[in-house]
Amino acid sequence: MTTRRDILNWGGAGLGATAFAHLLRTDADARAIPNVAPRAKRAINICLVGGLSQVDSFDHKPALEKLDGKSPPAEVNSDGVFFRIGNLRKSDWRFARHGASGLGISALFPHLAKLADELTVIRSMRGATNMHTPALFLCNSGFPLNGFPTVGSWLSYGLGSPSDSLPAYVVIPDRRGAPSGGASTWGHGFLPASHQGVRFQAAGAPIRNLFPPRPVSDKLAQDTQALGNLIDRAQLGRIGGEDAVLDARLRSYELAARMQLSVPEMSDIGSEPESITRLYGLDQAPTKDFARNCILARRMLERGVRFVQLFSGGALGGKPRTSWDGHENMVPNHTREALRIDQPVAALLTDLKQRGMLDDTLVTFTTEFGRTPFSEVGGGQEGNGRDHNSAGFTVWMAGGGLRPGIAHGETDEIGFSAAKDVVTWHDFHATMLHLLGIDHAKLSYYHNGIERRLTNVHGEVVRELLA
Repeated sequence: MTTRRDILNWGGAGLGATAFAHLLRTDADARAIPNVAPRAKRAINICLVGGLSQVDSFDHKPALEKLDGKSPPAEVNSDGVFFRIGNLRKSDWRFARHGASGLGISALFPHLAKLADELTVIRSMRGATNMHTPALFLCNSGFPLNGFPTVGSWLSYGLGSPSDSLPAYVVIPDRRGAPSGGASTWGHGFLPASHQGVRFQAAGAPIRNLFPPRPVSDKLAQDTQALGNLIDRAQLGRIGGEDAVLDARLRSYELAARMQLSVPEMSDIGSEPESITRLYGLDQAPTKDFARNCILARRMLERGVRFVQLFSGGALGGKPRTSWDGHENMVPNHTREALRIDQPVAALLTDLKQRGMLDDTLVTFTTEFGRTPFSEVGGGQEGNGRDHNSAGFTVWMAGGGLRPGIAHGETDEIGFSAAKDVVTWHDFHATMLHLLGIDHAKLSYYHNGIERRLTNVHGEVVRELLA
């Protein structure tokens, strides 16, 4: 027999916990505050863990081919570099111009290169730290410390959820492990708990414990629910009829019931036509993991999820590494990681466009920092890898409200430091919010005596990126 304790335990451990987090809110928490004309309704972020090399991907530096093997310029110092500075290294991948825009993209991303005219590339990003976990926090929350709400949490707080049967903010980590920082990387910080990113599984069923562990007849389920409602109403009566947490828990079970219907349907990738699954690479071993996640993301966006975040790169360390952290040898590291995501991400853009969704969906492709244009020496390295570099790196955006097929900003001659039209993470986030209809300076939350913002007290919308 299924007891009330069974039901409560189920609610606390799996789907019910997801539902509870989604509904632990008041109407005031989900402030629908678009205060500029929105260009996009929803967003998806592909977050690369470990650090993508800009000079091997989207920032072609011909000077490196001429200077390959030579010492870096005198102005390049070792501040923030973990290992000794080696000689300059040209890219290990050939660059070519693609599309009508002529954007330079390397052979590392052959599928994305075919979509050059859809990309809005920022080649002048500048971070504030070369350490993995703080840098990942910075690119996701605007602060290099944990405890601050991430972009998805701010969007959930500012715009609410269009869906009553799915969370507003969903995260799918790499199946090889969570990124450095763990769940804090998609945390709600000091915002109400309803705005926490809800983690879906990277393999198998997206949500654990979707149904009770033992079959339950419809009558038993109805009788159990009726008894639970009676007990809950009695409890509310004893405490005067108001208890925000209990009320949220009651509504969470209502959402859980709806999710038992919505999640299996949403996650049924088998219903996708073969032409779509092949487009994403679901039928190929190297791409099947990320293909699955990208298809799920598109299906979630179609059904009202506000923000989906996909992580590329697992836990740091190990040999071979399972992230973009190419210290030892760039070629096997970046080749392996790019192969996993290039076709699925390109397919996602193609699929969104052919469904008419790209015009009002913001796609962002970010990395915690870039890598040095010179090799690293020391720590057992032999000069075939690149060190961390937050002084200048590349990200891109695509979709609603952006000027496609452009490259904004520049790094210096060797690709080490942002030199023209510098963009910080605060600027990037301000631009994201603007495209989604929010003035970043007006989206705030009072916490410990301070009106906190995603962009802190900084940030400017990069208007050159806007259509």
